[in-house]
Amino acid sequence: MALSVDQKRLKATKFPPEFNQKVDIQKVNIDLIKKWIAGKITAILGDDDEIVVETCYNLLEQDQFPKIKEIQIQLTGFLNKDCPAFCKELWGLMLSAQDSPVGVPKEMLEAKKLELQQEQVRRSSDPGTECS
Repeated sequence: MALSVDQKRLKATKFPPEFNQKVDIQKVNIDLIKKWIAGKITAILGDDDEIVVETCYNLLEQDQFPKIKEIQIQLTGFLNKDCPAFCKELWGLMLSAQDSPVGVPKEMLEAKKLELQQEQVRRSSDPGTECS
């Protein structure tokens, strides 16, 4: 039996070791991950491409345990040279999210915390924004 093109690519591609770890999508706040995906794909492509974003969502959600290696192969045609880095970052967030009690990646929590601290510093240094 002949191997499909995707199967050949899977065998020929070297993936990061973390791609061997499974993610249970039910333990992940998928809406938050979807927002990250949409923003990241828009940044990579330079415009809002709903087809690529929706394709990524569908690939991610088709199984309880998504197969990131197959997802990378499927998205390569859209994201080209940026695909491996995108998938590695996505998988890192997914792994972090499944380990979190609320399904949110630690990196996103830290970024939000920093953003709120900066906002608070900005407000306290601008006396015109205080309410009486």
